[in-house]
Amino acid sequence: MRLRQALGDKGPVRIVAMGSSSTAGRADVVPYPYRLEMYLRQYFKDVVPRPDIRIDVLNRGKGGEEATEELGRFDVDIFRDDPALVIWQVGTNAVFHNDKYDVDIVAGDIRKGLAQLRARGFEVLVIDPQYVTKMLWDDRAELADKMVRLIREAANEASVNLFRRWSLMRHWHVQNNVSFDQLIDTSDPDKLHQNDWSTQQLSLALKNAIIKALGPMA
Repeated sequence: MRLRQALGDKGPVRIVAMGSSSTAGRADVVPYPYRLEMYLRQYFKDVVPRPDIRIDVLNRGKGGEEATEELGRFDVDIFRDDPALVIWQVGTNAVFHNDKYDVDIVAGDIRKGLAQLRARGFEVLVIDPQYVTKMLWDDRAELADKMVRLIREAANEASVNLFRRWSLMRHWHVQNNVSFDQLIDTSDPDKLHQNDWSTQQLSLALKNAIIKALGPMA
């Protein structure tokens, strides 16, 4: 496991977070890459005492983009940094901007990107769309379900890990009775972006998923 090996070395551990505004951040909500960096550093300082390890999560998010555009940024924003882990958040804009994107074409671009990452030996974690109001309105609901399925299939075919943000947030809303007002940034007129609380919970869940995948650390 590339990340596990990097954590055993002396050099800094680099994780690249590629994606759209969910990754880049919006308004005054601190996006998940910075929170994940903090939680991982804290874990390897307090739970697994490794104060000598430096973990950097590099935010390569760019608002409004989808996998189609992000493929063109791989050389500069991923390959150049040679990260131990690539986190790729995809699929939201394919649904939100359904007048601009075709979800089947985007799914094909996700497959292309995963093939490139795997060919270079990168460890990859894919994040699917957020379960929020805007993704459930009118024809977007059906498109969102399709996009989530296509991302799952692409991750399975490429043998990479998938963080199921859609399912996690749906569980919060349906099973835990967390309202959309508690999940969404109320200052966002698009009703698309997560608020501080849900971003924090997402970041913690992501940290836990990474730690679980790593297994016991000596």
